[in-house]
Amino acid sequence: MSQSTMRGMRLGAQSLEATSGIVFSERSDYTYVCASGHETVLTFAAEAELPQTWQCKSCSVLATLQEGGKSVILEASDDKGPRTHWEMILERRTREELEEILAERLEIMRARRASAKGEA
Repeated sequence: MSQSTMRGMRLGAQSLEATSGIVFSERSDYTYVCASGHETVLTFAAEAELPQTWQCKSCSVLATLQEGGKSVILEASDDKGPRTHWEMILERRTREELEEILAERLEIMRARRASAKGEA
């Protein structure tokens, strides 16, 4: 069994790729401060879009981005949130069409109920 092991090799502990010629992307450190005063320093790529808030690692409260020692003013989000089933239905059909479908289904259900009463 010991003859089948690879000698002189630390498997998985060391990369076999050469590190010469690798150019890392530009990075910048940004500070986020929560209401409790905890500072969180994060590194982002220079061209990355920065989030205005970040969850504090210490107290899990939202921390705001600091630029020049001052908190960044939060922009109002235009995000509507997830679409509801009703909104998806209204994308496919008008209210008039939905009223017609409802009337048809109610008529079918009433007819079924009336026939069930007649049999009993």
